[in-house]
Amino acid sequence: MYPHERSLVKRLEGKPFVLIGVNSDKDRTELKKVIVKEKITWRSFWDGGQNGPIGRRWNPGGGLRLFLIDAKGVIRHKPIGNPGEKVLDEELDELIAEVEKSAAK
Repeated sequence: MYPHERSLVKRLEGKPFVLIGVNSDKDRTELKKVIVKEKITWRSFWDGGQNGPIGRRWNPGGGLRLFLIDAKGVIRHKPIGNPGEKVLDEELDELIAEVEKSAAK
């Protein structure tokens, strides 16, 4: 998923969009290597393993979770697993268009 995340950050630069990652790897040193290798430029929090405080609060089922949160802080979409690049892009574009339309008023 990292290549798509990188493309989103680039494509949506200057738009009302923020990508935040939460990583549940146990080894923080290894995670730092992955961040460099995968060219992760967005904010990414280390949760100290799968039972970290962020994971316990937001991901009680384990595994990949994705939340699309609008400008008002409302969770608008939370698929289980990866919804696919096309679906994710469409959802993001829709939310960004709503924010930009509201800002233009």
